[in-house]
Amino acid sequence: MKTLDTESLVFAFVDIETTGSNPDRDRITEIGIKTLANGQESAWECLVDPQTFIPQNIQRLTGITPDMVTGQPRFDELAVSIKRELEGKIFVAHNARFDYGFIKASFKRLGMDFRPKVLCTVKLSRLLFPQQARHNLDTVIAAHGLKISARHRALGDADLLLQFWRVCEKTFGQARLLEAVNQLVGSASLPPNINQSDINAIPDTPGCYIFYGENNASLYIGKSLSMRSRVMSHFHSALTVRKEMKLSQQVHHIDFIETSGELSALILESKLIKEHMPSMNVKLRLSKDLCAWQLRKDGGGLQKPALITHKHLLPGLQDDLYGLFYNKKEARSYLAAVAKKYQLCEALLGLEKVDEGKPCFGYQVKRCQGACIGKVSLEMHNLQLQTALRLYKVQAWPFDGAIAIKDGNGMVVIDKWCYLGFASNHEELYDLAKSRNLDFDLDIYKIVKKALAGSHKSNVVKLFGDDVEFAPVSEVE
Repeated sequence: MKTLDTESLVFAFVDIETTGSNPDRDRITEIGIKTLANGQESAWECLVDPQTFIPQNIQRLTGITPDMVTGQPRFDELAVSIKRELEGKIFVAHNARFDYGFIKASFKRLGMDFRPKVLCTVKLSRLLFPQQARHNLDTVIAAHGLKISARHRALGDADLLLQFWRVCEKTFGQARLLEAVNQLVGSASLPPNINQSDINAIPDTPGCYIFYGENNASLYIGKSLSMRSRVMSHFHSALTVRKEMKLSQQVHHIDFIETSGELSALILESKLIKEHMPSMNVKLRLSKDLCAWQLRKDGGGLQKPALITHKHLLPGLQDDLYGLFYNKKEARSYLAAVAKKYQLCEALLGLEKVDEGKPCFGYQVKRCQGACIGKVSLEMHNLQLQTALRLYKVQAWPFDGAIAIKDGNGMVVIDKWCYLGFASNHEELYDLAKSRNLDFDLDIYKIVKKALAGSHKSNVVKLFGDDVEFAPVSEVE
């Protein structure tokens, strides 16, 4: 990054008020700009008609009501003036990603590009006053005795940022402050609580990363072949993607775990999400109530689905399981959907009780072909049921024992679809292969099955006692 010098520095201390926190849905209601150039200050402010509803909680916070913005210029009418006010200046804001993100999104909707140098005063406070526990604007006001003129109004808050700048200048001197600006403007894409050194510590290798919020609460867990690049992509997207913006605003700390390759990262991510239950991940469910359907023929020749619960479920060993569900309710809903799609009899499937020889409800509403009253033979009903379930058949473990899947510079050891661990040498490999601690997990089953059918099918090693040989995996669909 080009070093900035005092002769070229012009700062625009910016604050905006909005109808909410989503730059795609919400709109700006007020903009305040305090400019500092060659020691001279100037101010610019304007209310903006958002052309959308201002929620009551926002009205109470800012004091900006619908009556105040009605008849005021829209952003598109102010865009040229706003850009002129900000052009060629360092854009300074508290939690700058929010204000910058909103203004950038507003310009983007008009087809205008907006890419100033950005300085976040949250980062500046963290850098220069590390002894402070918090760095939100209220804390900064209290810590430095800033004078409030109009809190939660755009120009009033912009003035507070300029006051804070003067405090920094007086406390540390212009040279140290300029050094801080050079350091922080280069990392403008980072969230306010994350430093460039935090990012540099993350290796650009395979693994999982964990975003933590305040009080060390887990926010998000992800995996990547290039962790540092993937983490940075979250922050670049935060200017336009609502979820990424929320994540960037809340993240306080990033942790990571390196893995040997992609498969290890996928498995670790699944395990970590279940362990930490981060608030911004899709929740993965534990397999403690896992169940599946199994076809059993009764004395009359009818094949009827029986629900096999977790206690008697042996995924990988049982060859006649269909579905794999997290609970009984999910299993019954699935079977009912299959019956409806293929016009099967819900009474014969055990989903509905009827007197023998009487038509089921589905037949009366033309959703059943009539197997319940003999219009369709049991043999045909059996065949239709087998055909309907075939796509959902749980594949039995296609090997005679444990296998190892090459992943980077080590081996992922799997037996009967269960993850046994990661081995980096032969001793670990065979210790894991002898393990009888098989804990079936549905998500890991899906990961391993996909790996064996795709990119890892040529990386499989079968483990038989002391023998090691490459396995033919063509049978793994």
